[in-house]
Order: sequence, then C-alpha cells, then structure tokens
Amino acid sequence: MARRYWYREMLPFAAMVAAECSNVGTNILFKAATLKGMSYYVFVAYSFAISNFLLLPFVFISRSSSSVVLPSFSFPLISRICLLGFIGFFGQILGYKGIENTSPTLASAISNLTPAFTFILAFIFRMERLVFRSSSTQAKVIGTMVSISGALVVLFYKGPTVFSLASSVSLKWPLGSSQSNWLIGGLLLVAENFLFSIGYIVQAQVMKIYPAEFNVVFLCNLFGTIVAVPVCLIAEPNLSSWILRPRIAVAAVIYSGFISSIISVVMTWCLHLKGPVYVAIFKPLAIAIAAIMSALFLGDALHLGSVIGAVVISLGFYAVIWGKAKEEVILVNDDQSPLLQSCKVENM
Repeated sequence: MARRYWYREMLPFAAMVAAECSNVGTNILFKAATLKGMSYYVFVAYSFAISNFLLLPFVFISRSSSSVVLPSFSFPLISRICLLGFIGFFGQILGYKGIENTSPTLASAISNLTPAFTFILAFIFRMERLVFRSSSTQAKVIGTMVSISGALVVLFYKGPTVFSLASSVSLKWPLGSSQSNWLIGGLLLVAENFLFSIGYIVQAQVMKIYPAEFNVVFLCNLFGTIVAVPVCLIAEPNLSSWILRPRIAVAAVIYSGFISSIISVVMTWCLHLKGPVYVAIFKPLAIAIAAIMSALFLGDALHLGSVIGAVVISLGFYAVIWGKAKEEVILVNDDQSPLLQSCKVENM
C-alpha cells in the first residue's frame, strides 16, 4: 500500500516540481542567450535535434525491457502524434518569441492560464466530470481560480523590495521595453499556453491508445524536428546565425535539448498516470520558482508582490492537489488513468 502511494502520489508530485524548476531555468538561459544575439529560430531547431538525439537510445532500451504488448500504428494514432509535433514546435516558437519581447518571469505568470484552459478542454472532451456538490470538484475549481489570482498579483502588483542580491555578473533584460512589444509578447505567451493545453488533452488520448512514454515523446519530437528544421532555416536564412559563438548560447541549447527531453518524458508519464489537469495545475508553481531563481542567479530584486502571489498560488495549488487526492480515493481500481474516463465521484 505504501509503495502504491509513493508511486501514484509522491513520485509524480516530486517529478512535476522538478520539471517546472528545469523549465524556468531553460527560459532564463534562453533570454540570456538572445541578449547575446542568438536567434530564437536557431534555438528551437537545435533544441529539437538534441532532444531527439538524447531520446533515441532510451527508445530501444525501453522497447527491449518492456513486457507490454503495444498496438500497431493506426492512422488516428499517427495523426495525433503528428498533431503533437506541430503543437510542440509552434508552441515553442510562440513562447520563445514572447519571452524575447518580455521576460521569463512574465512567461511563468502567463503559464498560469494553462490550468484554466486545460480544465475547460478536459470538460469539453469528457475527460473531466464536474459535480459541483462534490468537495473534490469544488476544491479543484476554487484552487485553480485561486492559483490564477495569485499569478495576477505577481504580475500586476510589484510592491517594495524584500530581498535583493547584488551581482556584478547578473543578466539584465529590457523590462522597460515598449508597451506594444510587452502586449504582443504577452498575447504570444497566451497563445502558447492555449496550444500546450490542447497538447495535454491530445497527449492523454495518445497514451491511452499507445502506453509507451519514450516512444511517444521521441516520435513527437521527431516530427517536430522535421517541421522545425526547414521552417527555421527559411525564417533564419543567415547561415552565420547558426554558428553558436557565445558560450551562453551553447550552454542554453544543450541544456534546453537535454532538459526538454526529460521534461517531455516526465509530463507524458504523469499524463498517463494522473491525467492532463494534474499536469497543468503545476504551472502556477513556475512563477514563484521564476521569481526566486531570478533573484538568486540573476541578481533581480524580489518584491513583496512576488511573495504574496507565491503564497496565494501555493494555497490554490494545494487545494487542487487535495481535490485530486480525494478523487483518487473514490475511483474504482483499474488499469485506466482517472482522467481518461468518466470520473466517479461520491454523492455529497
């Protein structure tokens, strides 16, 4: 019983927290690299290629060690995998362009729209059943709204400085950019998170048909690479831009390729085990992580608004986790993920 609890509750929780920390680190490194002149088209193309290179051996290892009989590839399965590749590529293009015009902290703030998008889409596709008399449903709905409210506090209320770490090597980006660029960047980040919300739903469907995390992630990245390389070459025809000269650019690309492959596997596994809403609800945590990492590693000041927002986000976050845990208790034990079937809830 304890082993089952560890596998189904504690391990996904720790894995998603680590994934969000790593994702924020990628955004910060990307912003630093673009300030040195690296094109975000080059960054995306190299990241996809490195991710595929790293995932390839694990596909063969998992295939040889797995005892699960996988179904043959059908057109619905292949079409969904191709759609995930498109979503992954264009979502990254929109997201990194948005970060280029704004900042990693704003990107983390906007990512808090993902739980709302995913919750609504999961309900539309009948992957999430809402029974408002159920305490688990109430906790998930209220927790999601509280988390988003906390993100808005961080975004719109700065407040006095509560912590500042001066650094002579800190990287500063132009937060005082024009209002139009800031707005465009924010809208691009909103579009990115809407695409990724759709991706969570599609990915959950794929894992129900083809439950092999490494294979699915590799095929999605492979198709994304096939799309990314020609599109990025057309968008960035200057071949000298493809030579990674600054060391920060090399570090950003390698880190992104390595971390993105791990994050993709972790999120796919969590989608298969826990469902799309569970994965999406960890997004509010990213803004608190971004504020802390920016203060510690980039010398940015930590303001009162970030602290208050982080507390509010945590309250909403744990409310949703409580709702998910309560829902797990009342589900019938079977081989399917709870969010890939009609959820059974207790009558209140």
